[in-house]
Amino acid sequence: MSIHMPTVPVPQPSKRIVAIDILRGIALIAMASYHFTWDLEFFGYTDPGLTAFGWWKIYARCIASTFLFLVGVSLYLAHGRQIRWNGFWRRFAMVAGAAVAISVVTRIATPDGFIFFGILHEIALASLLGLAFLRLPALLTLAVAALVIAAPVYLRFEALDHPWLWWIGLSAINPRSNDYVPLFPWFGAVLTGIAVAKIASTSGMRARLANLAPGGWSNPLVFIGRHSLAFYLIHQPLLIGCVWLFSQVMPAQVETPQVNFLKTCQRSCEQMRNATFCSSYCGCMLETLEGEAALDRLFNNDQTADFRAHLSDLAATCTAKTDDKMTEGGTQ
Repeated sequence: MSIHMPTVPVPQPSKRIVAIDILRGIALIAMASYHFTWDLEFFGYTDPGLTAFGWWKIYARCIASTFLFLVGVSLYLAHGRQIRWNGFWRRFAMVAGAAVAISVVTRIATPDGFIFFGILHEIALASLLGLAFLRLPALLTLAVAALVIAAPVYLRFEALDHPWLWWIGLSAINPRSNDYVPLFPWFGAVLTGIAVAKIASTSGMRARLANLAPGGWSNPLVFIGRHSLAFYLIHQPLLIGCVWLFSQVMPAQVETPQVNFLKTCQRSCEQMRNATFCSSYCGCMLETLEGEAALDRLFNNDQTADFRAHLSDLAATCTAKTDDKMTEGGTQ
């Protein structure tokens, strides 16, 4: 007599959400456009400070926030039910290894602004710390995310000014780096991604997103999104190499440090004041710094407490002088 055993349903693996790959692909293309503009600035084809202020700065922060948000989403989708340690450690090793490699290469190529804690470093650390939030309520995770994002605005400690502690993001100084993405506030974007993914899973939105089937137009974005680490590592050397080759044929006009200072100062100042004020203010700053033979210290990113305090006093003095000059000019 044969015994018929009941069929036991086999759990199906979670369906990959193509929309996330598309969004990641769009973010990678946006990052490449920003890096290309940064490369043009680095080689002198645009005004200094172009990508550090205004809309370009907002653009860069939106790109980084999107990447880190998606890190949180992917972390929950991959390990929310159960942490798959083998897959996690394999991915962690790849990202951490790439981060170390970038630090080594940029230390050699651009020692004055090398990447000691960039976005890959942040992704590696945030992925590790994010595991502790996978089981916590979504609202609690969002609350912690808000605190992490707000912390650098209200909490700055000179005790954290040591270079080995810059990765935290709460030092009193702003370290010079071509890609600085410290734990605070950027871990907040990862936590937000974890919370949103958890809410999407419980509300049924995750299932609806998984059933979306975009057309063939999305294939390039999906491909890039599924190979994000490789794209990240390859695109910038390729772009900067192309700009370098172009510079060998048509080099950019070389500006003096004084001109570069005025352009950067003007762009920074105009985020808060009008162009007339900024022109006078920056002229005052340059004249004083040159008179003190301190311009080189500024370009060398002197972060000593006495020089930072002196720059603050100098800025206050030049602001007062410029305000007085404009007031007098307005009354004449």
